[in-house]
Amino acid sequence: MTTAHLNGSSNQLLDALPVGERDRWFAPLTPTFLDIKTVLFEPGQVIESVYFPLNGVISLVTPLEDGAIVEVATVGNEGIVGVPLVLGGSLAVRAISQVAGWVLRMESRAFLEAVNGTPAVRDLVNDYLQALFGQISQAAACNRLHSNEERLSRWLLMSHDRVGLDEFGITHEFLGQMLGSRRATVTLSAGILQAAGLIKYHRGLVTIVDRTGLESVSCECYGVIKAELNGVLDKAGRRTRGVTA
Repeated sequence: MTTAHLNGSSNQLLDALPVGERDRWFAPLTPTFLDIKTVLFEPGQVIESVYFPLNGVISLVTPLEDGAIVEVATVGNEGIVGVPLVLGGSLAVRAISQVAGWVLRMESRAFLEAVNGTPAVRDLVNDYLQALFGQISQAAACNRLHSNEERLSRWLLMSHDRVGLDEFGITHEFLGQMLGSRRATVTLSAGILQAAGLIKYHRGLVTIVDRTGLESVSCECYGVIKAELNGVLDKAGRRTRGVTA
């Protein structure tokens, strides 16, 4: 595969790389479709592949002893899933597909060769990881301080950005796990947003009806996280154009 595109979808990080470096290092990417609830790796498991989402959403979650899970970050077409710091390394989270879609898969060995072999790739990955850690910190504060309606709106907006469609599939049960709330609480919050004319929800499908209204309901965390991720792409663009300031 010589480009980052598949059926009109692309990964923004790959697109931000200089064309020569992208073609040199990322030609062997393998398109893979992930159904909802597909687990990419478990905590402590050796990372064998790195994933570049195109039009789905991957959650990074911390599983607890009682079977509950808490979402610490989400990754879509602006990011990478499973970045290993060293070959044979692991992460302390589970990666699970929360919105079905396509990803581009790359072997960890080849990915680390690209990172270690090219400053442009290394700089982009380092900038993205910094933004990802910022997202994790922001999500921790959001989960502690903001209402279920605000958090649900944030999650829906971020998923809408990444999927590129007004309608996508998600169940109340799974969304409750992602938000760390009971299913009944998520149902109530979704009902409030639906009654306000912001979304429609029916049989596992969410439709974004009023994007502007949803942004007004969401907490500030959506804007903070989006700005961090956009900053990574802007910085990469400046490097490609040779702009240092």
